Amino acid sequence: MNLFLTFQIALRSLSRNKIRSGLTVLGIIIGIAAVIAVMAVGQGATVMIQSQISSLGENLLMVYPGSASTGGLHFGAGTNATLTASDGDAILKESHYVRALTPITRTGGQLVYKEKNWFSGIQGVAPDYPKIRNWKLEKGSFFADSDVKSANRICVIGATVAENLFEDENPVGKIIRIKNMPFRVIGVLEQKGSAAWGQDQDDVVVVPWTTVRRVLQNSAFNDVNQLLLNIDSTSQLESAKKEITEILRQRHHLAPVADNDFTINDMTELSKTVTETARLMTLLLAVIASISLLVGGIGIMNIMLVSVTERTREIGLRMAVGARGQDILLQFVVEAIVLSGIGGILGILIGSGTAELVARVYGWPVLVSAQSILLAFIFSTAVGVFFGFYPAWRASRLNPIEALRYE
Repeated sequence: MNLFLTFQIALRSLSRNKIRSGLTVLGIIIGIAAVIAVMAVGQGATVMIQSQISSLGENLLMVYPGSASTGGLHFGAGTNATLTASDGDAILKESHYVRALTPITRTGGQLVYKEKNWFSGIQGVAPDYPKIRNWKLEKGSFFADSDVKSANRICVIGATVAENLFEDENPVGKIIRIKNMPFRVIGVLEQKGSAAWGQDQDDVVVVPWTTVRRVLQNSAFNDVNQLLLNIDSTSQLESAKKEITEILRQRHHLAPVADNDFTINDMTELSKTVTETARLMTLLLAVIASISLLVGGIGIMNIMLVSVTERTREIGLRMAVGARGQDILLQFVVEAIVLSGIGGILGILIGSGTAELVARVYGWPVLVSAQSILLAFIFSTAVGVFFGFYPAWRASRLNPIEALRYE
């Protein structure tokens, strides 16, 4: 039997009951559209999260001070002042993997410019900070090693701080007051947006780390809150962590049986955890959306069984003039495939349009991949074959004489 002719007959048969065929196709359309839209939003969110994590910097390692303890109570990493800027200098000098390093000291304070004020986080860093964070300057320049040595009162501000204090005015060269002390703005960082955990990365003031310690905190100590460093490639993470551990244990004179008084973290676990969570949620929603596809498939089976019953005499007549059982089987399978195929194409178009609408109205990231479209179409066709086979098989098994007698 000619396949093209079979397809034509299938279209003609389905067009006899347009409303019934349309309602049957609707179940497939809703299922495919839901799957496409959910996967587009989920994949878009995954890409956005990965982008936000990578915006923190590439191949990062973060070294935190150890845990303070009192009366057997441990207060967590970073609560004990066990890291110094000298530790960072030693790591940079002795490690074979570290490309750049900056100590970080943190505080916060009220920023004042003319009649405007804004409270922001303040980070004390070294000149390599923009390189480590992969953070370019929109205006001005970053400070140098000489500014760190002299603890100069200069700062580089984030986009959020610039917007709230200066609006349309160029901040470079202006004097702001931080904790009632004058600081000269020498640069503005490019906008980075929110981090994966929701923190506004642009709401920050960056100053030399020595300025935070000596000027803003009035401290003579050189301990730091964190050492932030990057290495050449992700493949070197474990080797770098092992080497840094050995350097710091030796510098801190720790006995072989003593625990580390510092903690080394990297972005790999954070990225993996957040990405896997996003993918799991996308898969869960896609499975729920796929239930409507199952309902649509059952609708196809139901309508094909009705069609077989209504066309029993037609089947008997075809068999009487030479049609074989496999020809009848093919005819009804093709009809089921046509129903599911049309539903799949319309579902893909509607799902993609819905995802784009969500992106425009709510500003959510979406990603309609060719892979998801192909999978959706294959799945819709498979639904037609699976749920259409039994009615087609039943039609092919009819006795021609009994079929001709059917009223």
